[in-house]
Amino acid sequence: MSVPAIPDPRQLSIHDFTYELPAERIAPEPLPDRDQSRLLYYQGGTIHDQQFQDLPSLLPPSTLLVFNDTKVVRARLFAQKPTGGIVELFCLEPVAPHRAIEPAMQQTGSCVWKCLVGNGKRWKSGPVQLEFAVQGQSATLTAERVEHGEGYALIRFSWEPATLPFAEVLRAAGHLPLPPYLNRADTDVDAVRYQTVYAAHEGAVAAPTAGLHFSEAVLAELRARHISSARVTLHVGAGTFQPVKAAQMAEHPMHGEPISVTAATLRQLLAHLPAPIIPVGTTSLRTLESLYWLGAYLAQHPNTPVWHVRQWQPYEAATEVSAAEALTALLHHLEANGVEELHATTQLLIAPGYQFRLVRGLVTNFHQPESTLLLLVAALVGPTWRQLYEHALTHNYRFLSYGDSSLLLP
Repeated sequence: MSVPAIPDPRQLSIHDFTYELPAERIAPEPLPDRDQSRLLYYQGGTIHDQQFQDLPSLLPPSTLLVFNDTKVVRARLFAQKPTGGIVELFCLEPVAPHRAIEPAMQQTGSCVWKCLVGNGKRWKSGPVQLEFAVQGQSATLTAERVEHGEGYALIRFSWEPATLPFAEVLRAAGHLPLPPYLNRADTDVDAVRYQTVYAAHEGAVAAPTAGLHFSEAVLAELRARHISSARVTLHVGAGTFQPVKAAQMAEHPMHGEPISVTAATLRQLLAHLPAPIIPVGTTSLRTLESLYWLGAYLAQHPNTPVWHVRQWQPYEAATEVSAAEALTALLHHLEANGVEELHATTQLLIAPGYQFRLVRGLVTNFHQPESTLLLLVAALVGPTWRQLYEHALTHNYRFLSYGDSSLLLP
């Protein structure tokens, strides 16, 4: 079946995707209980006000709910200069000796990371240090700037005891990177509540916040109602907070993020087609749709796989590859090579004009004005996004990372 060409969203202006968000509507703290948040339920063109605990009863019975099981790392480090001043280092992504996040987190002794640097102008030269404790033993982290980039620096970290993996260094010495709009230090409450209850793979520097509402009780209710679930991993990068400054979206560089999906999850996705596949959060959605584009390319070029989805790839050419064919191509490639997990990167930008290949709905929070996340919601629900957000504002919903949730079934 031929798929018609779709409109090109590169000509969109981000200024057409704005709304007035009063500061008092941004949730500064999580609610006492995860699942006590409100849920805006949009289905069949109608808006309903619900509680998040109602979610299991609102999902279509044959739904496959897809979670992003990434885990937020304590990526902010506050080191001291010899003169006593403090330098903030925000670890963005590993550079050496590993670029892949999971081996980088297990690296011992030393490593190089791309970082944002706070108070960097006062850090002229030489190393900075941070004293911390691991299991009651004193430890030291030393950071040295080895290269400047535009808006970032490459930092060589070394530590004693050198036998510690870098993940353990960050757990003991670092701070959670809360969203900048919260404008406060992280607390012991955040250490628990800025992680999903199913977080498993360390590597994100921002939480997949749509999942923060799920409690063990809600997960149990989903199982009781025979709602199937699957896991994918997208390590959320700091680029998720990157503002769109370009006049047209064609000039906005979308950040890239690593994804990994097991062969077992690919089999689940295939088995559920064409039943509803509903992601929890924009990161899960981007992962699922990226799988389609990886598989569609592989189906057409079986001998030359490319494990990266480009920002504008879906808008450059129509494809006749079905969702089932794309997933099958990925699964067959993994099986032929004796591999149990797919690893790739994605820069996929989903905006109005995008044609969804796997996804039928979305569980998500309320996003910032003029953000790529709001563009994604507008792509899914169409111009109705404005009506949904106006309803949420006039009915006292809480916004952004610690805010309320929505179930969108367009």
